[in-house]
Amino acid sequence: MEFHDYYQTLGVSRDASADEIKKAFRRLARKYHPDISKEADAEARMKAVNEAYAVLSDPEKRAAYDRLGQNYQAGQDFRPPPDWGEAYEFSTHGFSPGEEAEFSDFFSQLFGGPGGFRRQGGGHFRTPGGDVRAEVLLDLDDSFNGATRQLSLQLPQTDAQGRVRWVTRSLNVKIPQGVHEGQIIRLAGQGAPGMGGGPAGDLLLEVRIKPHARLRTEGRDLRMTLPLAPWEAALGATVAVELPNGHLKVRIPEGAQSGRQLRVRGKGIPGTPPGDLLLDLQVVLPPADTPAARQLYETMAQELAFDPRPSAKQ
Repeated sequence: MEFHDYYQTLGVSRDASADEIKKAFRRLARKYHPDISKEADAEARMKAVNEAYAVLSDPEKRAAYDRLGQNYQAGQDFRPPPDWGEAYEFSTHGFSPGEEAEFSDFFSQLFGGPGGFRRQGGGHFRTPGGDVRAEVLLDLDDSFNGATRQLSLQLPQTDAQGRVRWVTRSLNVKIPQGVHEGQIIRLAGQGAPGMGGGPAGDLLLEVRIKPHARLRTEGRDLRMTLPLAPWEAALGATVAVELPNGHLKVRIPEGAQSGRQLRVRGKGIPGTPPGDLLLDLQVVLPPADTPAARQLYETMAQELAFDPRPSAKQ
């Protein structure tokens, strides 16, 4: 089944007012009415115009049509969601079988008979609000300790004419401890408002972590480069590592080399289970920029039987 672009049929924009829609209908009716038109396809065109106007002139049907069809173009293959008929109720009158017969299968699938809008006597147009996605930018400290952030969200709302307007809403959001990059925080009922008393959608917050001077996030794991003095790497040592929740003492084994990785389990971002801390060791040589430092390097060169390139002589 092909999607019908009712706005294109009437020649109006998607944010057209009710008055603009009415004027467009009257203009096209004068042009295509079978009693006065000389166009070869006047009857078919008039049916299409009537169908488009039947939807866009009704604020409730227009709002539902806009929500369902916002990602479709005229002629594109279209199938309504299986639960389409269960999600909506409306208060305005329906169409008789004779009236519906004048309209397309596309119209009937959405607004007529089983599978279309539910018609309940005395009922009201009711549709749930859509989910809203947004990003929240956090410091790494927030992942360890939790935080409260004030967000300004742009939310779509549909007015009485079925036109979508964007409104700004401020919301204080409690960020739980242990969130990590890419995690989705779902806040029930904080998304786009429903219509006719329908429930609001959810707010889906995607967590983004600001770059940290020393630490990188990999899910709940933390990774950092740990510089070592040559004697710490050669002899072994206990060094302090600063984390957002305090200092951690890490034991460096004897003979550690640059490029080796140490894993400290459970010391990453908190959670169930918590992440790990990954330390990439990097041996840093002190400069030979004083006579004493040069003397030490010269002594090592003479007394240590050490060849860093043994394979080069083979």
